[in-house]
Amino acid sequence: MRCVPPAAGAVIVADRFDAGVRMGDTIDKDMIAVPIGPQLRMAIAASPAYFKAHPIPKAPRDLLQHNCINMRMQTAGGLYVWDFERGGQKLNVRVDGQLIFNTSPSMVDSALAGLGIASLPEEEFAPHIEEGRLVRVLEDWCPSFPGYYLYYPSRRQPSHAFSLVVSALRLSTSPRPDWRY
Repeated sequence: MRCVPPAAGAVIVADRFDAGVRMGDTIDKDMIAVPIGPQLRMAIAASPAYFKAHPIPKAPRDLLQHNCINMRMQTAGGLYVWDFERGGQKLNVRVDGQLIFNTSPSMVDSALAGLGIASLPEEEFAPHIEEGRLVRVLEDWCPSFPGYYLYYPSRRQPSHAFSLVVSALRLSTSPRPDWRY
């Protein structure tokens, strides 16, 4: 089995790959998708030192007045636009800042150093938030979203080996009964 980094469904078909891995909400409708991880949630965070010198944002648009740590999307080349949602209201904010990275460890390190506010999946910040080295903000604006999925064409007959992998993934991500009494 060959897997590719995130790519459009047409690419895995044209290049004869068995499957690809993408975020669940970015998969083409004609593909079959199997979850391979939990739902994710973004977190917006900065150091306590940063918030001593700058007001804590109360709404996503407040970020326009802050030094935000940006991420360059490796596949598209553009900067990540921060997505928010609360009470059915969706909002995209194109933040600005002095720092742009293409890896999350650099973003976390910069936030820890007090250089700005960063947006990453919450597990990237979790230990630092728990230890008080980072402060999470705008939490009520950060809903969960589909995590990573294995996806493959619906119009191709998969090999037996590939079908076994897909079956195992489906079993590993299905809800388990609670056997505790």
